[in-house]
Amino acid sequence: MAVVVWRQMWRVLACAILFGALSGCGGRVSGVLIPVPDDVPGTSRVNMVVATVRERADGPDIFSGERSRKSSFAEVTVSIPPDTARKPGDVQWPKSVPGNPATDFVTTQLDELTQDQAIKWFHQRISRTPNRQALVFVHGFNQRFDDAVFRFAQIVHDSNAPVTPVLFTWPSRGSLLAYGYDRESTSVSRDALERLLTFMAKDPNVGEISILAHSMGNVVTLEALRQMAIRNGRILPKIKYVMLAAPDVDVDVFASFFNEIGPNRPAFTLFVSQDDKALALSRQVWGDVPRVGAVNPELEPYRSEFERNNINVIDLTKLKTDDALAHGKFAASPQVVQAIGARLAEGQTMTDSRVGVGEHIIQMTSGAATTVGTAAGLVIAAPVAVLDENTRAHYGQHMNKLGDSVTETATSGANVVTAPAAH
Repeated sequence: MAVVVWRQMWRVLACAILFGALSGCGGRVSGVLIPVPDDVPGTSRVNMVVATVRERADGPDIFSGERSRKSSFAEVTVSIPPDTARKPGDVQWPKSVPGNPATDFVTTQLDELTQDQAIKWFHQRISRTPNRQALVFVHGFNQRFDDAVFRFAQIVHDSNAPVTPVLFTWPSRGSLLAYGYDRESTSVSRDALERLLTFMAKDPNVGEISILAHSMGNVVTLEALRQMAIRNGRILPKIKYVMLAAPDVDVDVFASFFNEIGPNRPAFTLFVSQDDKALALSRQVWGDVPRVGAVNPELEPYRSEFERNNINVIDLTKLKTDDALAHGKFAASPQVVQAIGARLAEGQTMTDSRVGVGEHIIQMTSGAATTVGTAAGLVIAAPVAVLDENTRAHYGQHMNKLGDSVTETATSGANVVTAPAAH
């Protein structure tokens, strides 16, 4: 089995060259988070607080992909180019350092904080936020620190969500072949995420909390919420909404989670797509057990389980985008991102079966998406990185040997399984 999996992985890596132009991650430079002045008219700013269990980096990248035994905190302000210079849903990376605020995402502020300073920032910001709403984003596999910061800034900006943005970033090495390391890092990180969510949920200034998680980030999120439920008898009530996009989670583990957390729970929305090639490979790696982010929610036992647990499900399989892996459809659908802010601004709950976000998405995508379950839901934008520069540099010689045969297979229309991207 192991030999077969590694053969598939090598094949995937070579095939990924074909899609490199779509990944948006090739040739990414270091140091993009070094603050630069921004006096360009029309730029927008997103100010967020960051909690992380990444190790502090010696160089310009601030935090590395290595694990720390304690949480660290930072305040980051990201400048986003004028609307005339970018398409909603895109993160425009600097091609060189320093970046140009007129065309690139750049930071204008990056300050490390003590825990007390982070608490003070949060208290002040949440008290000024409409309905005192906080939004926590948990990224997935193959994400550097700068990946997570820029992507979350894009989500907040493009959604125009009236929230206090909180980024939780766990140790990911930002390399395609670090899948095992990243997976183990989710276990290292769950306690820190639980502590963060518990603090927020017990803060009297907080009205409600929403969580957005993507792919492997769902593992961290579900484990933290499970621990919280066991410790407190339930998930704390200010956590109102949990949005799970393309979860790289075993279907049996997912079912077990809902059996253990009890009936007093947030509203859960699940986004699935049966053509997600990244999750198809993950399924092979994990013993051919389906990943919940790629199931058909109309089939049993999934339909009954989702209905029994009152999980809102949106099936995006028919939604076609330029994403070669069908794993980052959210980023390619800016209208969906914009729907987040509209619903949060209106304060509409995710269990409203009259006019839910799911129906709104269907209208905007001409029926491409379908809703299953109790109808309403939200979706997030998430990056896709088919092949990062670390992997490319280290394994380029292997790709060259395999390139010709894989190219022939791919161009002939064969069913080629592609690699896990940025989950």
